[in-house]
Amino acid sequence: MAWLAAGDYQVALEPDGKVACRNAAGRRLKTVPSKLKDDPAVVGLRQLAEWLAAHERQCLATAERWMVRSLPVPAAVIAAVWADETWRAVLRDLVVTGADGSVAGFLRDADPQRGLGVVDLDGDTVRLTDAEIRIPHPVLLEDLDELREFAAELGVAQQLQQLHREVWHRPADLEPAATQVDTYAGGRYEELRELVGRCARLGYRVRGGYTTVPLVDGGRTLEARVWVGDYYDYDECETGGLGWAGTEGRPVPLTEVGPVAWSEGMRMAAALYAGRTLEEEASA
Repeated sequence: MAWLAAGDYQVALEPDGKVACRNAAGRRLKTVPSKLKDDPAVVGLRQLAEWLAAHERQCLATAERWMVRSLPVPAAVIAAVWADETWRAVLRDLVVTGADGSVAGFLRDADPQRGLGVVDLDGDTVRLTDAEIRIPHPVLLEDLDELREFAAELGVAQQLQQLHREVWHRPADLEPAATQVDTYAGGRYEELRELVGRCARLGYRVRGGYTTVPLVDGGRTLEARVWVGDYYDYDECETGGLGWAGTEGRPVPLTEVGPVAWSEGMRMAAALYAGRTLEEEASA
């Protein structure tokens, strides 16, 4: 942590993004004195903290998009961003696969010349030299429980939710013509703005009365959507059923929804339902 002069004090940026301050005698202060709020060093550190936080969010969002949309990622891209501490923290220990889709192991290193270093399922460190890799969605990992156990043995702590992301598997006994799942329908909210606010906090977009998440599964572009209510009605509302639509906006039969799209759609619906007003709260 590098200290910068700020008047008669010194300031520095702590790992948690807060600005630390110490006086001329070197004693740490609990807070930054108010007279330093416009000091160039303090302003610069706070702007840097904001940029770093935004950069971390962007890295996480990009890596999650690679996983959720089953996108192939050039190994050269992984190697190029590995020097960035934030990118490295996001990518480290993610389960990756080679070009053929077989699980390679936990990502531990990336070098432009030597390839990607991974810890395989035997606990050995090997080099992955494929031109492209994938960060598989956990619903696609057949040995997910074993991978979770092995990750615990290795002391793996993923920044991006992959191994410990909740997954839902599509039932085999669906009606051929069905286009909606009502498992998480009926989650009541006292006001529409509460439900819309929860959508925003969870990172889901709301458009035309639906909260949505764009997905790519097996090369097919889909959009999972849950009815949340009309903006013109701010009274009590509840979550609707979950459905999927294709690029043309038409409902997709549930039997045609792929495993990743199904899991992510159910994840969204469950998260919205979890924020509902409980009966005991309503009667309080």
